Amino acid sequence: QVQVIESGGGLVQAGGSLRLSCVHSGGTVRSYTMGWFRQAPGKEREFVASINLSGSSTDYADSVKGRFTISRANAKNRAYLQMNSLTPEDTAVYYCAVVGGAYTYRESRAYGYWGQGTQVTVSS
Repeated sequence: QVQVIESGGGLVQAGGSLRLSCVHSGGTVRSYTMGWFRQAPGKEREFVASINLSGSSTDYADSVKGRFTISRANAKNRAYLQMNSLTPEDTAVYYCAVVGGAYTYRESRAYGYWGQGTQVTVSS
């Protein structure tokens, strides 16, 4: 059974930065794509970023492109989301998700394993 755990959320002022981490363990699939999603109060969960196993392919939502960077450290089964120039609109619970595969994926239903989420709050 694959387990996914996020960390690194918190409270930050607008214009500030945060770095989220995600670690996954278990499972037998050799290739995992990792993704980040977020859900703000009263809104649906939305795609943020995705990265394939080798890191050669990344994808970002338009709303975060140029501000957020997804990366991974395969030796540690980890993925990271560096978030810069944060705005109050980035306030949400951020979820890490994992799926066996070779590509990046934007659809949440593509991901089979999810973490519990970590809260990010950006104050104005």
